[in-house]
Amino acid sequence: MDKINNRFTSIEQVASQYMTPARNNRETSGEKSASFQDILLKKQAQESGELKFSKHASHRLEERNISLTEEQSERLKSGVKKADEKGIQESLVMMDSLAFIVNIPNKTVVTAMDQRETEENVFTNIDGAVII
Repeated sequence: MDKINNRFTSIEQVASQYMTPARNNRETSGEKSASFQDILLKKQAQESGELKFSKHASHRLEERNISLTEEQSERLKSGVKKADEKGIQESLVMMDSLAFIVNIPNKTVVTAMDQRETEENVFTNIDGAVII
C-alpha cells in the first residue's frame, strides 16, 4: 500500500484487506463458526421445548444402564414444564427411583441418577425440586 496517498497498489491488497478479515480472524483465533443448520436446529429445539440431555447425562444413563420409557420421558418433560412455570433455574426432578438435575432455561438434563446414587439424599446447586 502506498502510505503517502492511502492508495492500494493492487487488487489483491484490496481483497485481502477488506474481503476476508472476518474469516481470517475466526480461523486464527481457533473459533469454530456454527453452520446455519446448526443454529436453526438449536433455535427450533429451544422453541419447541424439546428436552435435551447433556453429554454427561447421556453418559451417566448409559453407564448406569438406565433407559426411559416414552411415558417416563413425558413425565420428565411435564416436571420440567412445572419447574419452568415456577421460575426454577436448576431443578431436581424425581421420578420413580430416578433423580435428574435439569437446567430449566436451557431445558437440558445435566445429570441422572438412580436410587443407589441418591442414598445420601444430598443435592446441591439447585433452587427447586419437582417430584412426579
